Amino acid sequence: MSAVIEGVTPPCTTERSAALLARVPDQLYINGQWVDGTGEPIVVTDPANGRVLKKIQNASVADGARALDAAVAAAESWAATPARTRAEILRRAFDLLQERRDDFATLMTLEMGKPIAEANGEVSYGGEFLRWFSEEAVRINGRYGANPEGTGTMVVTRRAVGPCYLITPWNFPLAMATRKIAPALAAGCTVVVKPAELTPLTTLLFVQLLEDAGVPAGVVNVITTTQSQAVSAPIIADPRLRKLSFTGSTVVGRALIAQAAQNVLRTSMELGGNAPFIVFADADLEKAVTGAMLAKFRNTGQACTAANRFIVHSSVAEEFGRRLTERVNALEVGPGIDPRVNFGPLVSDTAVDNVDAFVQDALARGATLLTGGFRPDGPGSFYAPTVLTGVSADSRMVREEIFGPVAGIRTFETEEEAIELANDTEYGLISYVFTTDMDRRHRMIDSIDTGMMGLNTGLVSNAAAPFGGVKQSGLGREGGLEGISEYLSTKYTLISSS
Repeated sequence: MSAVIEGVTPPCTTERSAALLARVPDQLYINGQWVDGTGEPIVVTDPANGRVLKKIQNASVADGARALDAAVAAAESWAATPARTRAEILRRAFDLLQERRDDFATLMTLEMGKPIAEANGEVSYGGEFLRWFSEEAVRINGRYGANPEGTGTMVVTRRAVGPCYLITPWNFPLAMATRKIAPALAAGCTVVVKPAELTPLTTLLFVQLLEDAGVPAGVVNVITTTQSQAVSAPIIADPRLRKLSFTGSTVVGRALIAQAAQNVLRTSMELGGNAPFIVFADADLEKAVTGAMLAKFRNTGQACTAANRFIVHSSVAEEFGRRLTERVNALEVGPGIDPRVNFGPLVSDTAVDNVDAFVQDALARGATLLTGGFRPDGPGSFYAPTVLTGVSADSRMVREEIFGPVAGIRTFETEEEAIELANDTEYGLISYVFTTDMDRRHRMIDSIDTGMMGLNTGLVSNAAAPFGGVKQSGLGREGGLEGISEYLSTKYTLISSS
């Protein structure tokens, strides 16, 4: 593995970053106004070096209530706003994001740590939700026609569900915001957004962009807080709230679903994953290794879609492991703001400790370390990208989501065994399969129990496609034709013909 790249950041880069951080709002955004919160400020740090980036306002329970009040007050007028008007606002937001892409990419790299090239990729991906749902806003439709008995006319209409509470994670600060906010606004819903405490700055800058795009006061409200549970609970319990959308761990998701059940809220839950990455004997190994680098090491492995369990046919496992190790050792590790870097830090020291615990557990149970498995010296929350082989079935990384840059390889002999191993988990978000056998590809689509699948590719997310899982990986879908339906209710009316 390459050592962590060291060196002095060019003064021009430092100056640009400082100027950008100075422009990022540091307040809550409620009813079209930037307002102060209460309590100690939230300190946002750079995981590449631990330095403080910015201190921002901290929302209280009362601030959360004010944000919901604003969303409720704006709900009726926003739902009645012509679809074309909502669409044009979202399209303006897309255009503004393209103009400001350097700012957003830099900010994500500073507060989350991902390499600047990946941050630019997230701007492109996140922006597509604005463009896609600007186009879907004007395509909300219903049905009209005679009922089968001929006794009347059926009219089916769809309308906004109402005020929504959107809770976003830290790992994709822009894309997770656009993936929730864009369909909500396209459908005519107002929202309260609570970004993650670790990476709130991107959301604050994005809401400033939405304001510039013409989103009316009260339609989008943002509360940043260190008291997530205390602030969220009364919002979810308020009978005026009609939908909850959350991306995060399954443990937290279960608790939120239980709270949402009291008022029978519509819920969208994108929860944990334990993705199998299956490599058959007939696979194109070079394509499989390239897919593995994307599926495992993109975003430093900190993605719910990250490959978690590498299930490789015994006849190619050694060669696959050798090639993967070679590619991992070529990664340039360092601060993501350095354009030479293609592998940044983890989001925090706690994340580093969690990942190392998975590795040490696997080694204690007989796994062999091919590369990595340590925390490099120096500042920052870095962990060496790691490859293990001979991972035993009772290892933690087989059962739990790693959420870090560790690839653990197991072997199989038959297609039936591969399917059994892939499905042997409570999760079902995504799977990856590499094979050149066309018949097998179709069998895998029908056999692997996940909400998404990558066949001979390690990257599947697309704004035009439904994103979501089955089993303990969640409820509902984000993106695609299905994404806007999550924010619409359906009403049936029978007009008597007599």
